[in-house]
Amino acid sequence: MKAEVQELVGDSVQLASLPAVVMRAVDLLNNPNASASDIGQVISEDPALSARLLKIVNSAFYGFPSRIETISRAITVVGTLELTDLILGSSAIRVFAKIPNRLIDMEQFWEHSLYTGVVCRVLARHLRAPYTERCFVMGLLHDVGSLILYRYRPEQSRRALEMARSEGLPLHEAEQQVLGFDHAEVGAALMEAWRLPESFIETTRYHHHPSGAKQFRLETAAVHLADVITGVAHSTASGTHQASPLESGAWDLSGLSVDIMDTVIAEADAQFEDARAAILPRGRAA
Repeated sequence: MKAEVQELVGDSVQLASLPAVVMRAVDLLNNPNASASDIGQVISEDPALSARLLKIVNSAFYGFPSRIETISRAITVVGTLELTDLILGSSAIRVFAKIPNRLIDMEQFWEHSLYTGVVCRVLARHLRAPYTERCFVMGLLHDVGSLILYRYRPEQSRRALEMARSEGLPLHEAEQQVLGFDHAEVGAALMEAWRLPESFIETTRYHHHPSGAKQFRLETAAVHLADVITGVAHSTASGTHQASPLESGAWDLSGLSVDIMDTVIAEADAQFEDARAAILPRGRAA
């Protein structure tokens, strides 16, 4: 990892740090001796987090037939891993909502991120992947490195945004020219600092180049395809006109056919508003 990226994330991690209860839940998730009740007890210690989580799992986005009243029941119905990922995703949005940003439209940024998560979830279901909500959260958080750059490298980020818009470049390519690294590298470094599972780190680092992934190539391909599809069907994260380019062989890497793209977009469109109401803070998207 580039020294400047490490320094950048080291400077930012205090401001963009996850709540202690979330970090404890993630640590427990990584502990093979921890039980579902251990994780449920930690989550239940934070009433606001518990309420937010129950709102999400009781939303139309999930559509469970009966109301889920407790965290322990949510763990039973949704699963420990999936529920912890949802905590992570919703908490990260609120962490970054506290960071003011004047370079981009933050509502558009989070709508792009959320739509990417929804598309990734749809793709995971087509793949019959075991952890569809993990894929959803990977898609939701794939661009968080951009927010660190906008906060701590505003002038260089502005130049990269202007270059992307004026020259029709994908933003990550403009960032490489201006900064020498891009938001994917920064996002992966932040996830390392947050002690997230390696799957999150790798899918974030390689979401523009899924062939570079070593362990989680299928998940990385899904996030990449979701990002590309979102840029075409919905919006880009930065308001640039150039959607992220499709890496050659990405569809083959996923094992899916490009022929399903219209179906995937239709399914994502049908789910997006319910996801927006469940996941994004009220009144604005960030």
